Amino acid sequence: MFSISTLVDVVRIPPSLFGTALKKAGTNILKEKYESMINAELGYIIMILDAKVDEMGKMIAGDGGTFHKVEFEALTFYPKLQEIVQGEIVDVTDFGAFVRIGPTDALLHLSQVMDDYLKSDVKSGMILANQSGRTLKVGSTLRARITAVSLGKAAAMGKIGITCRQPFLGADEWIAEEIKKSSGGKEEPAKEEKVEAS
Repeated sequence: MFSISTLVDVVRIPPSLFGTALKKAGTNILKEKYESMINAELGYIIMILDAKVDEMGKMIAGDGGTFHKVEFEALTFYPKLQEIVQGEIVDVTDFGAFVRIGPTDALLHLSQVMDDYLKSDVKSGMILANQSGRTLKVGSTLRARITAVSLGKAAAMGKIGITCRQPFLGADEWIAEEIKKSSGGKEEPAKEEKVEAS
């Protein structure tokens, strides 16, 4: 789930940035520190949106920089268990596929694609279903449910697992087929509007 989080920190403005506007200097330092970082509580910190830097800073003996309290907003992405996500397959491996969801990739294991015998063709970037003939390939878009999230310190990049083994999940064309079957093969006719002449 994407969200905007408000955070508080202290930034050190080095002497080399003293001629720069305080807000710009503080924002640039925050971007270097936080953007592309993974936090166990916030998830993936994508970008710093805005920052309010206190004009009154503090100095410490032996340090030429100034320290300023800063309150800032950050765009974050925290994958939640059971959340439905839309993604695109970016890589196919022997054991499944990596699907880009938001700022990161999630693992779609072969066992979580569908109830069918599947095989990966890594060279052509495809996953092939034996009985149904369905395929997934690099570039396919799909809908999946998040089944595992690990954003702790041990997982430097974070680990996310997803599944498509539930109704109305999987490749977009599979979902369209399921919707057609569930509505009895009929598509809703477009309603005509009558326009009265005045």
